[in-house]
Amino acid sequence: MYRDIYEKWLASENVDANLKNELIAIKDNEEEIEDRFYKNLEFGTAGIRGILGAGTNRMNYLTVGKTAVALSNLIENLGEDAKKRGVVIGRDIRHFSYEFSILTAKILAEKGITVYLFPGITPTPLLAYSIRYLKTISGIMITASHNPKNYNGFKLYWEKGSQILSDIADKMEEESQNVDILNFNFTGLKKLGEYENIKFIGEKVTKSFYRNTLKHTLTDDVDKDIKIIYTPLSGCGNKFVRKILDLRGFKRVIVVPEQENPDGDFTNVTNPNPEDIRAFDRAIELAKKENADIIIATDPDSDRVAVVEMDGEIFRITGNQMGFILGNFILERIKDKNIERGAIVKTVVTSDLIKKIAKNFGVEVFETLTGFKNICNLPNIWEENHENNFIFGYEESIGYVIGDHIRDKDAIGTSMIVAEMAGYLKKRNLKIKDYLEEIYKKYGYFEEYLDSIYFEGKDGKVIMKKIMDDFRKIEDFEKIGELKKKVDFIKDKENPQDLLKFYFDDETWFALRPSGTEPKLKIYAYAVSENKEEAKKIINAMKEEIMEKIEASR
Repeated sequence: MYRDIYEKWLASENVDANLKNELIAIKDNEEEIEDRFYKNLEFGTAGIRGILGAGTNRMNYLTVGKTAVALSNLIENLGEDAKKRGVVIGRDIRHFSYEFSILTAKILAEKGITVYLFPGITPTPLLAYSIRYLKTISGIMITASHNPKNYNGFKLYWEKGSQILSDIADKMEEESQNVDILNFNFTGLKKLGEYENIKFIGEKVTKSFYRNTLKHTLTDDVDKDIKIIYTPLSGCGNKFVRKILDLRGFKRVIVVPEQENPDGDFTNVTNPNPEDIRAFDRAIELAKKENADIIIATDPDSDRVAVVEMDGEIFRITGNQMGFILGNFILERIKDKNIERGAIVKTVVTSDLIKKIAKNFGVEVFETLTGFKNICNLPNIWEENHENNFIFGYEESIGYVIGDHIRDKDAIGTSMIVAEMAGYLKKRNLKIKDYLEEIYKKYGYFEEYLDSIYFEGKDGKVIMKKIMDDFRKIEDFEKIGELKKKVDFIKDKENPQDLLKFYFDDETWFALRPSGTEPKLKIYAYAVSENKEEAKKIINAMKEEIMEKIEASR
């Protein structure tokens, strides 16, 4: 079957010379041909994402075009109002992001759909904000987020400004199946400037984004003289994060020079994922030289942010830690506002320590399945029914959103609040590390083990499925302790997800799930104890037994 599709691509006039040469070069490599054609790119976390190259299982102008045609058909089916409201498109710095964004704009415009196009590279939070600002029916961000340089993606948003849920994703998949992209009339597309319904976005949207971000500042009782090292990791964040910090009064911001300018090859970046401490290597060198207080790093599309504190030693703050640190800091600052029915949202694989913190402030914590499309769905609902007032949302993979002006993770606004918090603490001769210790002493010591195991290709999916199936059968653990409860989220009738969660008590549990954006199995393990060493002991036991069972299942 995959061989037949491979031959069709070779024979098609719609496949350009570059893609054909790539396919010809692998004509004797059956394994490579199978990997490129055994499936279509799947609609994962709110869109498609994959390795750049020729094939149905790769990101290229044909797979992007197919997705754009499916979206244009879906919007056309919704009627003239949806077409008039239109779609806003942003792009990051990756290879072919410009080409994919222009192709998508043309395909939508051909159907008479209004298109708003950012003229340059755009951070994901600005794209998400612009959907609500412009009141479009949809938004598209051409990005592969924190993936390696050979990836790109097509992230789809809907009218509330958040990533699409299964209702739209299912319709997109249905429309996509009816698109024969090898017979699409690409030559019928006009030059960009010939479409009257393609409009370029000016500074008005960006200025509004800054104004609304500044409205969520928490305190001016800060030392604004703190020294911040910032790295956009050669992505989109540079001028946007620097601008919001400057507007907020933080003037001592030094950018890592080798990682300042956009670079789709990430030439001077060890890893464009700030979850990985290696992403901070050059920033740490500079921070030591400049005697800086903190380092802020944003991923290539600037929706995720990680922080390292400098205090003689390097203190890396994990995504979970920053989540409940920020949660505690925000709740302390707003407690006198007496916000009724205040709500924080986290995912089911994120640490539970925030529940204790929020309870102390009379705020409820809501849990969702993984992904910011689920986190931001709750504020979307509350905006309509007024049941709760959204304060803060986050997930352990360094994604945070503060306030209700945006419905996706936002590294720009979060960087501003991180700077405020660091300045507030410095004014009191404290570090973030000290603040974290105060939280631990009050609510219990938290330990975590987060890991990912990569399983590439078709065989990788089979192996991950076997591991998940084997863990579904497990009823006891020797090293961790008595299993109190097992939750299988694939059985959820409304929103099934391939996710398993094992509870040993309310605060000691681990979870497994295959990633929705990368070929890897993700492991999440947590323990909270009154004693730091005891929490570490529990985590080490969990880590050892989980890995033993995974290895036995491979």
